[in-house]
Amino acid sequence: MGAMTSTAQRRVLLAKPRGYCAGVDRAVQTVEIALERYGAPIYVRKQIVHNVHVVKTLEERGAIFVDETEEVPAGAIVVFSAHGVAPVVHEEARGLNLRTIDATCPLVTKVHKEAVRFAADDYDILLIGHEGHEEVIGTSGEAPDHIHLVDGPGDVANVTVRDPERVAWLSQTTLSVDETLATVKALRERFPKLMDPPSDDICYATQNRQTAVKEMAARTELVIVVGSTNSSNSVRLVEVAKEHGADDAHLVDYAEQIDEAWLAGVTTVGVTSGASVPDELVQGVLAWLAERGYGDVEEIESVQERMRFALPHELRKDLRITPV
Repeated sequence: MGAMTSTAQRRVLLAKPRGYCAGVDRAVQTVEIALERYGAPIYVRKQIVHNVHVVKTLEERGAIFVDETEEVPAGAIVVFSAHGVAPVVHEEARGLNLRTIDATCPLVTKVHKEAVRFAADDYDILLIGHEGHEEVIGTSGEAPDHIHLVDGPGDVANVTVRDPERVAWLSQTTLSVDETLATVKALRERFPKLMDPPSDDICYATQNRQTAVKEMAARTELVIVVGSTNSSNSVRLVEVAKEHGADDAHLVDYAEQIDEAWLAGVTTVGVTSGASVPDELVQGVLAWLAERGYGDVEEIESVQERMRFALPHELRKDLRITPV
């Protein structure tokens, strides 16, 4: 096709749902409201959500991001990120007399509670997830003696448990749905008595965004996913796009990172964004594409999302006293 691609045919398929999930929306709002209510600086342990732009914007408003609890001055306010923390982090914060606001996504908290419950029943817990990811570190910290990390189907052969009759699985909330099913299938072949979590751990937003990309991918030659490289759910969207028919797929934080060479011979570009991405970044990508002849945008809605989460109780308690 190459230079023959007339602008009349060029178009963009825009995935819906995309971008912010309820947990991210809640976490970002938590930092914004804390800054308004208590004034800067507000300390945040780890990146509040895995997005370069969000972190930079909040830093400009007076948020200070730290890697470890001990970097927060005694007595200050610290927000825990959406990915959750291990119980030991709460202990560290108490030891430093910090005022904590826990912005852990409620769907991550659900997985923590499942881990505590299975550990209390003395199960070996096989946690499907990516080594080193903050969510995995937090969940593992709930029952370190019971939890074994399983990093995809290829890792199943390495699993050792005390009693194959008492094994359960849990997962990180932001994985590939298909790969996780494959991992569980392989685990069940090794451990036929494998217990499932009470409900699926991969969150609604991760599943919905993957479903939308699957629908779109076969109709596109190129998929652009807006998101940061440390965002697990964003990286998965690129993989899912390639697995389901897109010739090419790339992850970008900003429109300026798109390489024009990717557009060679492309008539249809799919666009979506990870669950921690503000929509203004997607609009920037659409504007960039429009300037290059891809002005015709069709939104593909695969499922409607209406999920909302209440703010963390520490904020709600305080906001009731002095309405903002």
